[in-house]
Amino acid sequence: MSAAFDFAKDNANTEVASMSRRTWLKGVGAFTGLALTVGVNGLVMAADAAAPAKKYGGASMPGGTVNDPLIFVSIGADGIVTIIAHRSEMGQGIRTSLPLVVADELDADWGRVRVVQANADESRYGNQNTDGSRSMRHFFTPMRQVGATARLMLVSAAAARWNVPAAEITTKNHEVLHAKSNRKLGYGELAVDAAKLQVPAQVQLKDPSQFRYIGKDAFGSVDFRNIVTGNTQYGIDTRLEGMLYAVVARPPVYGGKVASFDPAEALKIPGVVKVIELKGSPPPAKFNPLGGIAVIARNTWAAIKGREALKITWDNGPHGGYDSTAFKVTLQEAARKPAKVVRNSGDTMAVLGQAGKRIEAEYYIPHLAHATMEPPAATARTANGKCEVWACVQDPQATRDTVADRLGWKTADVKVNVTLLGGGFGRKSKPDFVAEAALLSQAMDGVPVKVTWTREDDLRHDYFHTVSLEHLESTLDAKGKPQAWLHRTAAPTIASTFVAGAKGEQPGELGMGAINIPFVIPNIRIEAPEVEAHTRIGWFRSVYNIPHAFAVQSFVAELAAAAKRDHREFLLELIGPARQINPQEMSDTTNYGESPVLYPLDTGRMRAVVELATKEAGWGRKLLKGHGLGLAVAYSFMSYVAAVIEVVVADDGTISIPRVDMAIDCGPQITPDRIRSQVEGACIMGLSLALTGEITFKNGSAEQGNFHEYEVLRAFSAPRDLRVHMVPHKSSMYDTMPLGGVGEPGTPPIAPALCNAIFAATGKRIRNLPIRDQAKKS
Repeated sequence: MSAAFDFAKDNANTEVASMSRRTWLKGVGAFTGLALTVGVNGLVMAADAAAPAKKYGGASMPGGTVNDPLIFVSIGADGIVTIIAHRSEMGQGIRTSLPLVVADELDADWGRVRVVQANADESRYGNQNTDGSRSMRHFFTPMRQVGATARLMLVSAAAARWNVPAAEITTKNHEVLHAKSNRKLGYGELAVDAAKLQVPAQVQLKDPSQFRYIGKDAFGSVDFRNIVTGNTQYGIDTRLEGMLYAVVARPPVYGGKVASFDPAEALKIPGVVKVIELKGSPPPAKFNPLGGIAVIARNTWAAIKGREALKITWDNGPHGGYDSTAFKVTLQEAARKPAKVVRNSGDTMAVLGQAGKRIEAEYYIPHLAHATMEPPAATARTANGKCEVWACVQDPQATRDTVADRLGWKTADVKVNVTLLGGGFGRKSKPDFVAEAALLSQAMDGVPVKVTWTREDDLRHDYFHTVSLEHLESTLDAKGKPQAWLHRTAAPTIASTFVAGAKGEQPGELGMGAINIPFVIPNIRIEAPEVEAHTRIGWFRSVYNIPHAFAVQSFVAELAAAAKRDHREFLLELIGPARQINPQEMSDTTNYGESPVLYPLDTGRMRAVVELATKEAGWGRKLLKGHGLGLAVAYSFMSYVAAVIEVVVADDGTISIPRVDMAIDCGPQITPDRIRSQVEGACIMGLSLALTGEITFKNGSAEQGNFHEYEVLRAFSAPRDLRVHMVPHKSSMYDTMPLGGVGEPGTPPIAPALCNAIFAATGKRIRNLPIRDQAKKS
């Protein structure tokens, strides 16, 4: 690690700041520096830089198109470069990675860079929803453009001062250099002159061979030091003068409401100030608060004790009878009969009825909770018709809109300050908890109020990952080759959270590993039964790829075993030769919101990660008794990931994991250390979900309330050796190959690889998650 980076860790001001455009420009003027506002659409690129900008800089996405992000760069007279991070930081490192891209194109000294967090402002930053593994994918080229433009303006300012051609000037590590006259100037010395120049109409991006930071390791995070010393601010850390604290007793059943309540005993608790009823809203949930009874107190503990003393009678509403055990039967019934056809090639049903070896299996995945280490927390202050909030949110713009809507105010009157997030995984893109804080501050006549969710609140009132039942059938010919593939995927849809009566998986959900399988099978039929939701369903890390990959990759292993074939060779044969498939040919009309031309499904890349992971894991090596190797591969969020897991199953069924090998191809690697850490984290989360993750419902209510009931992977259960292997790409690919996602693609192959390994070790097939004690000998 360089001394420059050490300096950045020790001295960079990485505090969360929120500024209006006017305030920011005033601040820039105060230190007489260079301020840039660069819109990608307003920038005319040089011919060789235009291709990546147009092709990969602002692709479409679910939930909105990012094609004109406004990125701010400021250089003070002291040479300090300030870069605004407009995406939310939840441990994935984006608050470092995107500014690092700017700094590289700017030729800035990373030790003299300061990162400041943006507040919610779509007109300046474009889409700020940090979701879908797309932050770097969508903003790599725009951030390069911003840095390159700033560098060119500094060069132009130096050329004018020295009266020399700009072509004779170079930049290096925060300085502008003129080799012929042996002159140089620091960026701070040129900032005032550069600020007077017009933003250039053309700009040349660096040749990737000149990158100093992009694609390199050992840059860590601008937040590491503050995190480990306790000097950073998460949503739960907010403190304001005169602030009160609140917890909310929410309806235990989705769609329920308060029938009656008695606050008398709660008001007797020392520190309790007031008890307020929060009105909920009827389904669909959207991002609205669930409603309930809020206890306002002078500290969080008093609020919690006051809530315990409340006497509430609930009207549980239409979902009061929801029982997850009974609903599994409902899903099975739906998946065992013909349903809506969403992909059909050949005549699958006819082939399944013919002679041949027929294999059939069903796979169950329960509801899952996000269980972020930091539960939802938000602070709001309403005064003089304005509302300001501080919150750990993934989508600050949706937060702003939701708060404004619930208050009945204009969006312009709401300001959202984004703190660090102690985990997100999709939960914190839903700002219901922020709206609660705003409504309570309004009810308290503008006094700041912080709403804290306890772990029980978090687990019982989540936007849960969907429950799913996957039914698959296939036939093998005399040579052991699959001739037909039938997959019925029965799961409630996230759309039910936004549209009343929405049932069954939607196109975007089906395009997550169900309909877009690239297998060389002559007859393929995918069906989607329409089942309804009985609780809030929300985005979750890797979303529907989790149940689809579990079913598809487990079933492939079952077919290989039935054909008496090596699983690796069977899988590669199914994937077929290297080719690029337009997703629309597989009835995938969404393709994660990306262009099917720019992002075809590349079976060559899929094969490569399988080959790399199995090679590194020593696939085929002799194993001790009770040991097994399991394999799975998944394409998700424009990246390819394969996993090989080694398990040891003891006589009592106890599972241990000596080693995991994961191979990822996410395209060109911007920050390799962050890629490795995200894939490692995805593996740990995937193992946790597979082994113990389950939310069950009884009488409409979630039964799990804390980590003794909803277990997450403990350190002693984690793999002893976890290796991440990244498929390399040539440096020229930074300008020619679109990026894939990283945060989510590592999760889907974990559960099937683990269950396939257990079969290899024991001969037992596990088709229902979580695994728990299913590996025990019968």
